[in-house]
Amino acid sequence: MVVVHGVRNYQRGLSPAAAADKLAAAWSRQLVAGYRDARLEHLAVPEISAAYYAHTLHDSEAQGTAHGLEDLSAVEQSAVLDWLGALGMPEEPAEGQSWGGLPLRQAIDLVARKRGVAAQTLARIAVAFMPEVYRYLASPHRRRQAREAVARAIAESGGKVVVAHSLGSVVAYEALHAFDGLGVESFITLGSPLGLSGAVFDMLDPAPADGFGSRPPGLRHWINIADAGDLVALPRRLGDRFPVDVHEEVHMASADFHTLDMYLACGLTAAALAPHCAAGEPAGGPHTESAP
Repeated sequence: MVVVHGVRNYQRGLSPAAAADKLAAAWSRQLVAGYRDARLEHLAVPEISAAYYAHTLHDSEAQGTAHGLEDLSAVEQSAVLDWLGALGMPEEPAEGQSWGGLPLRQAIDLVARKRGVAAQTLARIAVAFMPEVYRYLASPHRRRQAREAVARAIAESGGKVVVAHSLGSVVAYEALHAFDGLGVESFITLGSPLGLSGAVFDMLDPAPADGFGSRPPGLRHWINIADAGDLVALPRRLGDRFPVDVHEEVHMASADFHTLDMYLACGLTAAALAPHCAAGEPAGGPHTESAP
């Protein structure tokens, strides 16, 4: 199986190959915990190949790392407002204002109060998530490189199962479309923002038709898993906008929400994987000719 990472996975100082090996080793330990949580210890945990693309978002074109809301560009701040809207803005803005005209911190405070979470938590997510999403979606050069990196990893592994987390679900979705499915049969999305209006959904390639995204070529199974407390997995039911076969939702963690480690260590993910993985099968296999 191939696992595609989300944001904040850039491995400074490592080659892409070394970075992929490092991530795969860490994810394998989490998946072992997930199989144990699902009481599937009698099954061999499938070998993980990592699809690493973070280096394509940190090239010479990329801007400096955002440390606070004030470091976000105007376009990134607009994307944050789209996200806050999906989280649930109060129905009416202050008199004489529109949501798009609200200062970002004020909008965050309003949503934080409505959802009962700390404003600092929402601000931290915005700063961690939106810059990399924007770098991917707004730059044709970086977008192409990221998709090619993911497609190459899938082709070289020969994997039929792809697990994609967070922004990785966007990159993998587009890569599967761009490279004719890559022979992938099962697609498992974790904490996916694919359906997030404005910031993600409306910028997808291929573009959604009539408000609905398309199924990657050749795909036989699409399973979406969302933590009930994941503030990035929006809308929660991805099947409302994509041809998802199975949607699973459970409360996983209150402090470690949205991390790939959390999802892999959850028995729900292991239970979703087991029927589609030839347990213990080596990651290597025949190459897919359509990959870059």
